[in-house]
Amino acid sequence: MKKIKKLFVVLAAGMALMLPVQAMAAVDLNAKYEISTNQIQGWPAGPEIISDTGILMDADTGVVLYNKGADEQRYPASITKIMTLLVAVENSTMDEQVTFTETGVRNVNADSSNIGTQVGEILSMKDCLYALIIQSANDVAAQIAEHIGGTEQAFIDMMNQRAQEIGCTNTHFANSSGLPDDNHYSSAKDMALIMREGLKNEDFRTVIGTADYVIEPTNMNTQQRILHTHHPMFAPESGFYYDGCIGGKTGTTVAAGHTLVTAAKKDNTTYIAVTMRAADLANSCMDTTAMFNYGFENFTKTEVDGGSVLLPKGTELAFLTTKAENIDGKTETSYYFGDYLIGSASVAQATPSPTPEPTTEAEDSTEADSTGTDISTEDESGQTEAENTTEKKSVPAMRKILLMIMGAMILILIALLAALGVKEKKHKKKHKNKHK
Repeated sequence: MKKIKKLFVVLAAGMALMLPVQAMAAVDLNAKYEISTNQIQGWPAGPEIISDTGILMDADTGVVLYNKGADEQRYPASITKIMTLLVAVENSTMDEQVTFTETGVRNVNADSSNIGTQVGEILSMKDCLYALIIQSANDVAAQIAEHIGGTEQAFIDMMNQRAQEIGCTNTHFANSSGLPDDNHYSSAKDMALIMREGLKNEDFRTVIGTADYVIEPTNMNTQQRILHTHHPMFAPESGFYYDGCIGGKTGTTVAAGHTLVTAAKKDNTTYIAVTMRAADLANSCMDTTAMFNYGFENFTKTEVDGGSVLLPKGTELAFLTTKAENIDGKTETSYYFGDYLIGSASVAQATPSPTPEPTTEAEDSTEADSTGTDISTEDESGQTEAENTTEKKSVPAMRKILLMIMGAMILILIALLAALGVKEKKHKKKHKNKHK
């Protein structure tokens, strides 16, 4: 029985590994793509970019303003580390101590970006995360994976699971660093979704938005490690610096070309731009700058009840069409520019106030009002209060009559006694005369 179970597990794992290969084999890295958003009637025309694929997404709503092959699979290279960072900040604390093993140290070589860690060296998770993003350290990426997942593969599984939860449909990770692997791929839209999810996390925003960091001496290194961003649009000294840039990640391998994920904020709007497979980093930066300028110059974020929409400048809200649905006690409203979704809103449905139960006093009052007359309640004998009152009023008159009758009887009795007295005197007097 155990042998059968083991064989089943091996076969299942083999089938799982075969699926990404089949999906990747269908991708033509030489294919060229049109700007699909330019086909939306009345939509502002987007710029031509050199990168194979690209996307501009609003971080708040997820609305896509610019799309050039954004769903097409490409190798991500080190922008993979954005997902590594997200899974790490969601499953660890900054003060955890990470001890380096052969898992991380094997990536310390001249062909792999690293910070020169050694077996047994201890860094805080905070140091590791800054080295991961600023230095793009592959040794740190692998060690973070083993530290959090228990094994490197377990962490990679967490990355793929999280990608599915976010809504990625063209992504499969085979490692935590982005090193070349045919089974390791993503798309511009999926990477934008991952960046968007990351920006919701405070620790993620802090790390991704830091250009400089110093790792202090460790138990096996007496020197400071001084880190400075590799992202030209985030480095003030760079000719590609973009005002409003709040961070991002670069990536490059021979197969991937140059990849770039960047976020920029102006006023109340944050955009995420992703470019994949450019010939060099300068092209990636110019393409990203063109998309940012396109977004900030052609669209206005407009608040609606329970949400916001991205309107092409000069477009009124009345021009939009809406679709409302009642979901889980909320009214979900989608806003469309023609047939293109440009925003949504969610408003809790009003619930009717409960009607209070009437009190006994209120019921009595209501009953009296409905008849227009005072209605007394019945006592235990069935008589009404009005009848009781009449009876009470008749008592003094009856007493008065009885007293008068008694008085008359007393007078009559006195008169009778007096008459008897007189009669008796006469009888005594007659009897006395008779005996004389």
